[in-house]
Amino acid sequence: MATRRAFDTAVLAQLRQMPASKVLGRLAIVAKTDPSYTPLKNARSRRWHVRTTRGEFEIVTTGVQWYDTRARTGGGGAIDLAMHILGLSFVDAVRRLRNEVPPDGTDYP
Repeated sequence: MATRRAFDTAVLAQLRQMPASKVLGRLAIVAKTDPSYTPLKNARSRRWHVRTTRGEFEIVTTGVQWYDTRARTGGGGAIDLAMHILGLSFVDAVRRLRNEVPPDGTDYP
């Protein structure tokens, strides 16, 4: 019989509400904002040039939402973003985030 893996719902909720910009700063090898980017819809949006072990990405973030302009895909929350930029499964993404990203995001501006 297979064992069911479960994560604390509070931890999952925290990860899903974490701003995407804070996740990029902790999981990427390089994450730099693009100073030439002018947001069209939301003044809080930022464009990031990101490098990970999987390659280079151009990610636009607004709060928890993110969009990869090159892959033309996006999502919301730290878990989806970690899965995308690092090529991780859901379980591995949650484990990595729990180990590397403070829940309140205070470690990265």
